[in-house]
Amino acid sequence: MPAAWIALGSNLGEPAVQLRAAVNAIGLLAQTRVTARSGVFASSAVGPGQQPNYLNAVICVATELGPLDLLDALQAIEQAQGRERSVRWGPRTLDLDILLYGEQQIRSTRLQVPHPAMAQRHFVLYPLADIYPGDQPLPGLGSLANLLAQCPAVGLTRSTVTLDYDLPHPREPLT
Repeated sequence: MPAAWIALGSNLGEPAVQLRAAVNAIGLLAQTRVTARSGVFASSAVGPGQQPNYLNAVICVATELGPLDLLDALQAIEQAQGRERSVRWGPRTLDLDILLYGEQQIRSTRLQVPHPAMAQRHFVLYPLADIYPGDQPLPGLGSLANLLAQCPAVGLTRSTVTLDYDLPHPREPLT
C-alpha cells in the first residue's frame, strides 16, 4: 500500500482547529490511515497582500486510493472546511497538497508529484523532515537533508499546537 505525504496549511478560521479537523477527516477516508504527523510550524504567508500567518504541518497516510482519488478526497475536505479558491496564494481556511505519493512521479493537468514547489518551501520541508525516513531520497528531488540545507528556516517557528485528534469510531484495519 503506497504511502502519501500531505502538506496541511491554514491561516483563517482558527488554523489549529482547521488542521486538526483536516487530520481527522483524512483519517476517516475509506482505505486510508494516518500513519505519522509532524509538528506544527508557524510561518509568514506567501502570497498577495497582508495575510495572517500560517500554521503548517505534514502527515503521512497509507492509502489504497489512487493519486487522483486521493486528490479528489482532499479537495472535498478543503471545500467542506470553507476553502474558497478566488485568489491564487490568498488566505485560506485549509490547503491540502499531496507532496509525495509512494515513489511515483506524476505530471498531469490536475496533479504534479512531487509537489512542484516543495523544494523551495521551508514550511513544507521542515515539517516533512519530522516524519520522512532520513535516508530515503525524495523521488526526483534527492535527499531531504540537501533540500533543507538549501532552504533555510528563516521566519519559521515550531508551534506548541499539536495535531492530536480522536477518531469518533473504531476503524477496521486496512488489508
